[in-house]
Amino acid sequence: MDQITFSEAEYQTKKRKTRREIFLERMDKLIPWKQLEKKVARYYPKGQTGRPPYPLPTMLRVHCMQLFYNLSDPAMEDALYEIESMRHFAGLKLDRLPDETTILKFRHFLERHGLGKVLFKEVNKHLEKNGLMLREGSIVEHFNK
Repeated sequence: MDQITFSEAEYQTKKRKTRREIFLERMDKLIPWKQLEKKVARYYPKGQTGRPPYPLPTMLRVHCMQLFYNLSDPAMEDALYEIESMRHFAGLKLDRLPDETTILKFRHFLERHGLGKVLFKEVNKHLEKNGLMLREGSIVEHFNK
């Protein structure tokens, strides 16, 4: 059993949810994570040599947060260190976070296999069903249903 950090303990006892937490909870429910994982899994490294890769679900969530908030790779790394709700969304703990190079390599991996646009379209398809659309780093509500 993992011991929780002071940051995690404080996070669990806070009085209200922030707009970011509410947004990330909503995205967690709206996005078809298993479908996205299936599209990427056959290309994703199995970790048979070298350092084991971060779990695919984690890296997909980090990548999506980069899109949601229009963050660079260094800014995404900083956000993971600073913002508990983002770590929680990605299923990460402070003791092992992807650095900016890992985040960059994952993005390049998606681009190399033509998966970035595929995932973006898939996410948008599901968001549109709920009156939302992802556009250039922001979620836009639209009511043309």
